[in-house]
Amino acid sequence: MNLVTLIDHLPALPEVLLLVGASVLMIADVNAKDPRRGVGYWIAQVTLLLALAATLFVVFGSAGRKFYLFGGLFVSDLMSQLLKLVCYMAVSAALVYSRQYLFDRGLLRGEFMTLLLFSLLGMMILISAGSFLTVYLGLELMSLCLYAMVALNRDSPVCTEAAMKYFVLGALSSGLLLYGMSMIYGATGTLTITEVARSVNSLAVTDHSFLVFGLVFVVAGVAFKIGVVPFHMWLPDVYHGAPTPVTLVIGSGPKVAAFAMAIRLLVNGLPDLAPDWQQMLALLALLSMAIGNITAIAQSNLKRMLAYSAIAHMGFMLLGLLSGLVDGNWLNRNDAYTAALFYMIVYAIMSVGAFGMLLFLSRAGFECENLDDMRGLNRRSPWYAFMMMILMFSLAGLPPTAGFYAKFAVLSAAVNAGYIWLAVAAVVLSLIGAFYYLRIVKLMYFDEPKEAGPVPGHPEMRALLSANGLVLLLFGILPQPLMSLCFAAISTL
Repeated sequence: MNLVTLIDHLPALPEVLLLVGASVLMIADVNAKDPRRGVGYWIAQVTLLLALAATLFVVFGSAGRKFYLFGGLFVSDLMSQLLKLVCYMAVSAALVYSRQYLFDRGLLRGEFMTLLLFSLLGMMILISAGSFLTVYLGLELMSLCLYAMVALNRDSPVCTEAAMKYFVLGALSSGLLLYGMSMIYGATGTLTITEVARSVNSLAVTDHSFLVFGLVFVVAGVAFKIGVVPFHMWLPDVYHGAPTPVTLVIGSGPKVAAFAMAIRLLVNGLPDLAPDWQQMLALLALLSMAIGNITAIAQSNLKRMLAYSAIAHMGFMLLGLLSGLVDGNWLNRNDAYTAALFYMIVYAIMSVGAFGMLLFLSRAGFECENLDDMRGLNRRSPWYAFMMMILMFSLAGLPPTAGFYAKFAVLSAAVNAGYIWLAVAAVVLSLIGAFYYLRIVKLMYFDEPKEAGPVPGHPEMRALLSANGLVLLLFGILPQPLMSLCFAAISTL
């Protein structure tokens, strides 16, 4: 390989560094005398830092241009780089939040860190997928690692049951997606997403019933990975049954990668079938917001409540995704997809913070996962009760948090696209959903604590949790810098 070829492939440098780092971690873990000392933790964090630096180098080196590598299999644009940065930060935060929890339970082993890095590699491949082939490879690499992580605690029958449910239903959804992509491949004769878009453009003018048949299966596969109704069956059980650090990972990075998959397949690959997939997404969004918010009210387990909350939030994200096409033209495209991207990033921050708080309050022999565990937190630790209140306000969509602006943006996009009935339903269901978030605030501030004394916690976890909450306040008060970045990212599609 000559120097010119090497330079041409520099946009894939973050993936190469991550693969090398994961391989080094495996070798170091095998040769470590005491894996619990956390050597793997520091190797993982350094690897993430190098990947982040490489991604920033690619961003500034490319000046916002779009590159296709490996014969169109891999695409490098500003949206992919931005989502990769979000994934790095989510995974790095997951490691910080999880370290003490895993150590207390004897799970701070190289397996967790290695699987986490390989699942991140799958997310990155999925985010930069330029072909149906790389979509499927990235998706399976990410999913297989997550299945194993859910079953990491082999002594827990609950974890094993959750892993089996996740694996069986995940395999079914992968089959649906693969079948749908094979139908589209049969109609277009190509696997490259840009070529699919060109072929669909000519086929959509004549008979496109075969394409719509494949589209139904593609939307079903994407909906499962995002976790929206009626493909949400796995989410509450997996969130509840998996160890909390794994739940944190599943609730952040993979959601971002699944959003990128939806953009690549539907917006980039099948734009001429937008009237068809818009109708499907509208139904999925409405059902998700309704069932997610209403069912969450009945939950006494925090992890299950956050699972149904995730279903509702993905319904809100779909509002932005389905609002790009208005009366046959794409005038609303950039604003709508910018709102959806902004919502996804804010949701990832909120999800990491919420599960990080559960890990912060957990300790050896105690799992913080029930509503009653939040009682009286303000009397034990006023600052972290305030941080949790910010997280709950943001999830509920209340000002002045980033969650409010994110919901406002997607609702504005839906109204501009003519989906006024859907926006009204979303507002009503959001008001219903505010109940179970504000219930936690009530427990923290107005109920007697179950235990006395301050909440223990490592300084790095305390600092990160504080930053997590304050970032949501910052993006709520000053959303424009992140919104502008999202707009620039969407403009490169």
